[in-house]
Amino acid sequence: MEFLSADWIITCDKEFTIHKDSTIVFDEKIIQIDTNEKIQEKYPDVHIQYQGVNSVIMPGFINAHVHLEFSANKTTLSYGNFVKWLFSVIEHREDLISNATKELIDKELKNMIRNGTTTIGAISSYGFDMDSCKQSDLNVVYFTEALGSKSDMIDTLFLDFKEKLNSAIALKDDKFIPAVAIHSPYSTHPFLVREILKIAKDKDLAISSHFMESKAENDWLNYSKGEFTTFFNNFLNQKTSLCKPYEFLNLFKNHTNLSFTHCVQANKDEIKQIKDLNATIIHCVNSNRLLNNTKLDLNNLDNINLAIGTDGLSSNNSLNMFDELRNALFMHCDIDIDLLAQKLLIAATAGGAIALGLKNKGSLDINNDADLITFNLQDKVINQETLAQNIILHIKRSRKTYIKGKNAIS
Repeated sequence: MEFLSADWIITCDKEFTIHKDSTIVFDEKIIQIDTNEKIQEKYPDVHIQYQGVNSVIMPGFINAHVHLEFSANKTTLSYGNFVKWLFSVIEHREDLISNATKELIDKELKNMIRNGTTTIGAISSYGFDMDSCKQSDLNVVYFTEALGSKSDMIDTLFLDFKEKLNSAIALKDDKFIPAVAIHSPYSTHPFLVREILKIAKDKDLAISSHFMESKAENDWLNYSKGEFTTFFNNFLNQKTSLCKPYEFLNLFKNHTNLSFTHCVQANKDEIKQIKDLNATIIHCVNSNRLLNNTKLDLNNLDNINLAIGTDGLSSNNSLNMFDELRNALFMHCDIDIDLLAQKLLIAATAGGAIALGLKNKGSLDINNDADLITFNLQDKVINQETLAQNIILHIKRSRKTYIKGKNAIS
């Protein structure tokens, strides 16, 4: 068993419970959290490892939506407009994929651990990142993604999807969990969506999809016009969208462990549909800024679970969740900063666990997996209510990252 004490232990439960001057006891699971005195009284012969002045222990981050296959991008792609970015991806896709070597992806996964992430939801279009995800110390929910809207290609696309999914299922264990992803309503044929959802229900797999990421998507799905017109006409010979947004969401009825990423252009009716589906919205604030110049309205998400993702390096400059949370804290300037900071930390931990269908992660509850991080603030926190904002503002990486009770930082 491990005995770690800190000035602050944040559980990231719904109440955002904070323990001051306390100790956490764990092996692979969390056993107890109590005051230093009570733990020492119960275990008089153990050495409690104090994490140092201004120390904090909290759950490890759950990056609920990350793409690894374009990790080679730094200065290649164009930002500021979704369609402009999309065309730059199409132009440079082959080079970016070939340059995203296993060595590079392994490095990014190790960096995420150093930056306090213990679990990821990896969205994989090609399967090139599968071995790296399997071999990583991270907990990985691995989403095999379906993509394709041409009706004459559905059978081929479905066979390819099943082959990749079966490869992921063959690797399943307690730290590598297969799941399915639908790329988006504009890019995935409804028939393909329905068949994949049948598989997800049959195998009890988590499901994720991009939804209403851009104005171009909204205009195409609702009106079959806008900036996507040239793309669909020239590349796919499609003159009209294959479904309306509400029709797409209706396909997910009676499914569980659902998440929809972005949703920045979703209207109130679509947000209500997502709520009625008991689905999560995954917020990727940096990606939304770079591709859309807009952000998710957190005030419209009452009683909808919120999670945080970094998206990939094709639409971000960092996979560090501290960076993502810091920018979210600055972007959402219409919410009280302390309440927002607490909301963001819960979304980046417990919210992510719900999004990925993980029952025993995301908060420092007894019998949950011991996925936790430690770090030290530069100065003393005078007011406990400001603890969350000071963590987001001032911390960039963890000192220790425990995954199932083992420190994964060598």
